[in-house]
Order: sequence, then C-alpha cells, then structure tokens
Amino acid sequence: MSQVAAPAAAPDRPHPLAAFKPLLLDLAIPLGSYYLLHSGLGLDLLLSLALSSVVPAAHSLADALRKRTFNALATVMVVVNVLSMALSFTSGDARLMMAKDSVLSSFVGLSILWSVARGRPMMTAGLKPLLIKTSAAKSAAWDRLSATDTRFRRHERTFSLVWGAALLTECVARVIGAYTLPVETMASWGSTAMLLGAIALGIVAGGALAVAPMEKLLEEAEATAEV
Repeated sequence: MSQVAAPAAAPDRPHPLAAFKPLLLDLAIPLGSYYLLHSGLGLDLLLSLALSSVVPAAHSLADALRKRTFNALATVMVVVNVLSMALSFTSGDARLMMAKDSVLSSFVGLSILWSVARGRPMMTAGLKPLLIKTSAAKSAAWDRLSATDTRFRRHERTFSLVWGAALLTECVARVIGAYTLPVETMASWGSTAMLLGAIALGIVAGGALAVAPMEKLLEEAEATAEV
C-alpha cells in the first residue's frame, strides 16, 4: 500500500519588523525614549540620557556574552549618551555650548569610519533592512554577494564612508558657525540647518554611490538564483 507523502512545511516567513530589529533596539528606542522622557515628561537631562542608554547597553552586553560579538552601533549610542552627560556640565560661554554638540557628531562620524577600516561598516545595520525588505530571496542574495562580489562590498563600505564624512562635515561646520555666525542665528536655525544638511548629503550621496548600484546587483543576483 503506497503512502502519501506529507506536504512539506511552509518556510517560516520573517516578521516585517525582524530585519529592522537592530535599528529599533540601538537607535529608534534610545532616541525616542530620550525625547519622551526629557521633552515629553520633563525628566532631568542626565536621568533621561541614562535611562535611554539601558536598551542599547543591554543589547551590546547580550551580544558580547551570547554571540561573542561586538555590537558597534549599540556601543556607540551608549558612549554618545555618556559624552552628552559629561558635556551637560559645560556652562558659561554661549558659543562653546553650541559648539560642544560637534563632539558628539564627530565621535559618531569617526566611529563609522573606523568600522569601515575594520571591515565591518557600521551603517550596514540600517542599509541591509532598507534593501532586502524582509525578502528571504534578497537576504540570501545579499549574503552571497557580500561573500563573493568585491563591487558589492565596495558599495557597502562607500555607504558608511559617505555617512561618516557627512557627520564630520557637519561637525566642522557647527564649530565654524558657532564662532563666526551670530549666536542668535546658530541658536534659532543654524545648528538645525547644518544637521539637516548633513542628513540630506548622506541620503543623496549614499543613494547615488551605494544604494542604487547595490539594488541593481541584488536584483541581478536574485534573478540568477531563480533560473
């Protein structure tokens, strides 16, 4: 008597938020909790920074203990918060108060560039979810290209280089503006404009130099795998 084979189990589909887990834990939650605690609930600056560091600190420690890996993005967020707490004691000169924020952006920018030098581009944590969009096929294509295609790895490094350079440029512009532009200009809109300009530079240059060519390579690799 012949037996009917049981249907193969359907592969587990990743949750739509699964690919964005690193960004949620290491960036979105810390930043969101800081603004909620400090600006929304009126908690003290130091307490808000300390509480917003709990999740990335725990995530970084868990990765170190469980996976034996270094979570660069989470660690950078913790260090930035610690620097913010230290700099919060700076007082007196208004121009120095405005320039001190450049220390934070420069630290993040240098950390990103250092991660590229180590061969582990930090901005990949945000780039990969953006490109694979929870697609198992694109995720597999990413892994193949990352392991074998020098062009793909070069574009991946370029994305982090662009963002690191953009943040360092914002840092230099903020320091120059703090000591050359009127205090009222920097306090009202100058600092914000510089930050938005750095973000726009990262998006436009990163998109043209890295995102677009990587998308094309992923589509080609995905199509080849389906043949």
